[in-house]
Amino acid sequence: MERRQRCTEEKQDRHKDSVIVMIITQMQYFFLFVASYVIVGVLTPIMRKIAISKEILDRPNSFHKSHLKPTPYLGGVAIILGVVFVTYSALIFSKLSASNYWLATSLLAPAIFMGLIGLWDDIKDLHPFPRFVGQTVAGVVVAIILILTSNFGTPTGSIAIDVFVTVIWIVGICNSINFFDNLDGGAAGTTAVSSIALTYLAIINDQNLIGALSLVLAGATLGFLIWNRSPARIYMGDAGALFLGVLIATLTIRLNPDTKSISASFATPILLLAVPILDTSVAVISRLRRKVSPFQGSKDHLSHRLMRSGISRKFTAVLLWALSAFFALLAIILNQNFPINELIILIFSGTIWLFLLIKFLNTHDS
Repeated sequence: MERRQRCTEEKQDRHKDSVIVMIITQMQYFFLFVASYVIVGVLTPIMRKIAISKEILDRPNSFHKSHLKPTPYLGGVAIILGVVFVTYSALIFSKLSASNYWLATSLLAPAIFMGLIGLWDDIKDLHPFPRFVGQTVAGVVVAIILILTSNFGTPTGSIAIDVFVTVIWIVGICNSINFFDNLDGGAAGTTAVSSIALTYLAIINDQNLIGALSLVLAGATLGFLIWNRSPARIYMGDAGALFLGVLIATLTIRLNPDTKSISASFATPILLLAVPILDTSVAVISRLRRKVSPFQGSKDHLSHRLMRSGISRKFTAVLLWALSAFFALLAIILNQNFPINELIILIFSGTIWLFLLIKFLNTHDS
């Protein structure tokens, strides 16, 4: 109990959202989840009709695309609208101070900005390299804002290192989620799993704003999943993938885990997003090994490799969700102060991740 109290006091010194008292009841958490789930579930088919009428479609016009007919984009717009509407509606009805609005905006604005870049790509179909450069520049700006406003969870004590780590994390996760969106329900389901685990970790560490927004994100992605599961009737597109990538990256970096060592603190967000990171690592290493540009699309992601082994599209998505849940559970165990040593958990999780990396790399490329 004393250790928990000390951790809480440290968080109050380190986090702006901990200084402001935000008491959220279980019923309020429930309504946040249900509201985002229902609103995105209702908005998604509307955005599907708009995408079809405006011909904003993902056409199977390259060999790395596995769908057989044009599929509408703009599912990401439904996710963005749902998350933003529920978040600010909750703030208004709760009659919170202006500081709370600023905290929510500091989390959502960067993600919305990246979502707009993604929407531009969905409509104009940008070339991969300038698109990546644009994402990277935006990611750097986001990281700098987070550092300047002290909106991160586990600082190292060095501003230079904090900036570097934050830039790498924001840009990396943003592109990992974007890369991972290559299978019906893959990115949406995995983000939902990570968000639910993040909600739990934030709540037990008294970071209610992080917990509430993570739960809203979970509800939104599950609401979208109704229409995105195989066979997908709509895709989130880059608008959704980049929005989710920046938001989940920002939320995880804002989390201040209840761990004994700084290595375990840094490992927690990595475990929460271990599967998208694994997917990107496999794809990039595979392409570099074949002397192919990392920006060039190819059927070398985890989903493609699993399906080439004979696993159905639907079950492939389930396997990836289960794998995400496994690593998320390890992140939760790491934060429970069980008698088992943190180092053992870190070695175990790292060994499993490296085994999967080698295993997938040894399967046949596209």
